[in-house]
Amino acid sequence: MHILISNDDGYFAPGIEQLAAALRAHAHITVVAPERDRSGASNSLTLDRPLQVRRAPNGFLFVNGTPTDCVHLAVTGLLDELPDMVVSGINLGANMGDDTLYSGTVAAATEGYLLGIPSVAISLASKTAVHLATAAQVAVDIVERHARTPAGGWLLNVNVPDIPLGEVRGTRVTRLGRRHKAEGAIAATNPRGETVYWVGSAGAAADAGEGTDFHAVADGCVSITPLQFDLTHRELMSGVTGWLAR
Repeated sequence: MHILISNDDGYFAPGIEQLAAALRAHAHITVVAPERDRSGASNSLTLDRPLQVRRAPNGFLFVNGTPTDCVHLAVTGLLDELPDMVVSGINLGANMGDDTLYSGTVAAATEGYLLGIPSVAISLASKTAVHLATAAQVAVDIVERHARTPAGGWLLNVNVPDIPLGEVRGTRVTRLGRRHKAEGAIAATNPRGETVYWVGSAGAAADAGEGTDFHAVADGCVSITPLQFDLTHRELMSGVTGWLAR
């Protein structure tokens, strides 16, 4: 099995190093990741300039672009054959609910999915990342399960609580929750006396009840959410048709 690994925290991030080390024993791996932290890059492609690919001393390839660039270049130009899976992560911090729309980690996996490859985004639900080994083992379990029983062209968003592996209370298949409105932008003054703004923090969880990714992780379980990218709001189609006819 050949696995393409990427992320949005950069090729030097501890999460991707732990993921690569864990999966190397179970598959041939290729790592193609951004040259710097591109958290929040979503599904953006770089179309206004050429991209460069370099090799780090540890063998990882890194790109001066987005997570989506990394997977797109790897699949459409760098690799001699399609990988069997794309695994993105391990992200430092959860990607649950509305976060999935902004996440570069999820975007890297999404690009693999859109190119026809089974793909997984895996995140550790903590910025302190004490138990990266727990998330790495979850990734290994998913890869081994796929090797035994290929599951087709799916996209999975996986969030792992930052606790020891022995304390994980199981795995739940979940739906995305929702957050409250984000906190306001924060104004500041730069050294030149100009006003600048920091994007505010994400809002607290609003829809975090049973069955959601928020609820599963808070309960000490691994959350696995199958994703799709048909954004058509089918229930509104007839209403919009009637509105246009007036």
